[in-house]
Amino acid sequence: DDFNIEKLRYHRIIIMTDADVDGSHIRTLLLTFFYRQMPELIEKGYIYIAQPPLYKIGKGKAQRYVKDDAEYEAYLLELALKNASVQSRDEAGTNSQIAGDDLENLCREYLSVEKTIERLSQDYDPIVLKALIDHSVDETGLTDETVQKIEQDLNKEGYETPHYDLSVTRNGAVSLNVVKRLHGMTYDSGFDAAFWNSPEFTSIKALAEKLERMLGDSLTVMRGEKQHECAEFSEALDWLLSTAKKGLDVQRYKGLGEMNPEQLWETTMDPTVRRLLKVIIEDDVSSDDTFTILMGDQVEPRREFIEKNAFTVSNLDV
Repeated sequence: DDFNIEKLRYHRIIIMTDADVDGSHIRTLLLTFFYRQMPELIEKGYIYIAQPPLYKIGKGKAQRYVKDDAEYEAYLLELALKNASVQSRDEAGTNSQIAGDDLENLCREYLSVEKTIERLSQDYDPIVLKALIDHSVDETGLTDETVQKIEQDLNKEGYETPHYDLSVTRNGAVSLNVVKRLHGMTYDSGFDAAFWNSPEFTSIKALAEKLERMLGDSLTVMRGEKQHECAEFSEALDWLLSTAKKGLDVQRYKGLGEMNPEQLWETTMDPTVRRLLKVIIEDDVSSDDTFTILMGDQVEPRREFIEKNAFTVSNLDV
């Protein structure tokens, strides 16, 4: 009640929290406090969020600070694709090559689908999901011959240690049944109509079709003077990324407290190089509703919000 914005001595309030999930939670609580108790600070654009780095990457004498995992992955991919190309030969003996923007776009799409597979891995075997990409197959292409080929590839050396038995059930809808045996244990899972019709599989299928269209069966990935023979694009991408990591000194900060004063100034406090996000409110009504639902005392509206939006979330901390 005693707050008077006319007495404000500083017109830039910067929230500095760690670049991890705990830091995000603390930042959310602080923003809730300012929104509820001192909304004028946000309305006048006085609240900022510092963007401390999550990584420090050293290469030779040069070093670079990276804000988060997404920026780190983008930087690593940038290094991996320098002077890189993928050559392939199809069954007819025709050679083709992918490089430059085409290779970069294909790599980005593959990494995006990998994240989709990671999200799906709680319900579906991720190794089988990647095999579906390698064989560019959906429910309409699950012939006995194709299933046998997938099973052979899953059980060959290089596909980890589990043993897989695959079968198909055709009762109106097509289901791929998976039995995995590992260390004496048996795990049953399957891919049913709900999976084949999901938006996640749509993105997986689109990537598989693109790989089949752009690449042949035999691949050679090259980076500078180095090259590597591989059977699948996933292997080519893994080789490029692992090669790019060589010679890098990567330090991951658990928090701002891990930095010495010089590093803290250089990365987060120096006005000439620091990165800040200004907090703004574009829709007062929508913002108020969201704060009330997620940060309020009523449990039921929060549960309904989570249930309604659960399947649209791509990155969830639990």
